Amino acid sequence: MQAAAGFAPPGAAPGSGLVGRGDRRSADAIPRPPAKFTLTGHRSPVTRVVFHPHYNVFVSASEDATIKVWDFETGDFEHTLKGHTDSVQDVAFDPSGKLLVSCSADMQVKLWDFTMYQCIKTLSGHDHNVSSVAFLPSGDFLVSASRDKTIKMWEVVTGYCVKTFTGHTEWIRCVRPSPDGTLLASCSNDHSIRIWSVESRECAVVLRGHEHVVECVVWVSHPNTVLAINSPNTSGGGGGDTNNDYSGMDTQDSVLNASDRIQNGMPSGTEVISKPIGVSLYVASGSRDRTIRLWDVSTGLCLIVLIGHDNWVRQLVFHPQGKLLLSAADDKTVRVWDLKNRRCQKTLDAHSHFVTTLDYNRNSPCVITGSVDQTIRIWDCR
Repeated sequence: MQAAAGFAPPGAAPGSGLVGRGDRRSADAIPRPPAKFTLTGHRSPVTRVVFHPHYNVFVSASEDATIKVWDFETGDFEHTLKGHTDSVQDVAFDPSGKLLVSCSADMQVKLWDFTMYQCIKTLSGHDHNVSSVAFLPSGDFLVSASRDKTIKMWEVVTGYCVKTFTGHTEWIRCVRPSPDGTLLASCSNDHSIRIWSVESRECAVVLRGHEHVVECVVWVSHPNTVLAINSPNTSGGGGGDTNNDYSGMDTQDSVLNASDRIQNGMPSGTEVISKPIGVSLYVASGSRDRTIRLWDVSTGLCLIVLIGHDNWVRQLVFHPQGKLLLSAADDKTVRVWDLKNRRCQKTLDAHSHFVTTLDYNRNSPCVITGSVDQTIRIWDCR
């Protein structure tokens, strides 16, 4: 099989197919109408869209059991990956972009050689719908979450399941590794978010506050986000629970210290650890209760509650510059949140049906969204 147009497989000339960097991106670039492209081809709702980490392509997953590859610069369709026999729930690239992982309601996890568009491994072990997958930052391991109430860790080279994490009492909707790969965050139909030690498999913290299914969780990975979360609320809105100011902290050192504390024996349940420091100790969650919450993992405290969506919140992604958060929801909109001022900065009427997924390109000012209306839309940011 041929690789996608615009995608440079191993051995290609340096820079071939690379998205432009830096000079085209501003700190306040957000998606604005009209959509640059509306892409059709899926025959069922779109469940996930993800940009390639290095090249000008992205993939979409759908309930039609397929994964499609698209060029986001031109809007051209490139290829369809087939192999799953039921709805594809999630997809993710490894750091190199050479491997793609997918999971499905068919209870399987599949590894794909993205340079050849070939399935190279099928990982079996879950007993129910597999909802979420992600590579650890090293690329050597991946994790999957399932309706069977477990999280599994798999070795990429062998395809073996090396660890199973148990603790949630209902369907696990999402699992995501921390930026340093030492922790996992998961969320569930049991209304909770759990933080796990990758090394020990123990649940370090349980975050409670949502009043319905928690659909998505994402780690804070940018120091600007930490500063925005902990800055005084100047707008008087947005529902922040605390305005403690830790803007003078050394975020790089605090990540290491926080990870060390957890690896050395963090209390379980809802007990708290030290004080709120460290980029790796903040997560955001979105729920069917229509709210978005930002949490200090080290204390278990909810710092900010963002209210505005009129239906289930499906997915969250941080702006590359760290000061904004984007959310997709079943009210058919994408919202852009100003974290410092705890307010909705922009509401984008994105689709004619529920918006199930979105992603922000880290190298170029571009957002993609997917919907139950079976379409994908590409939005320029300015």
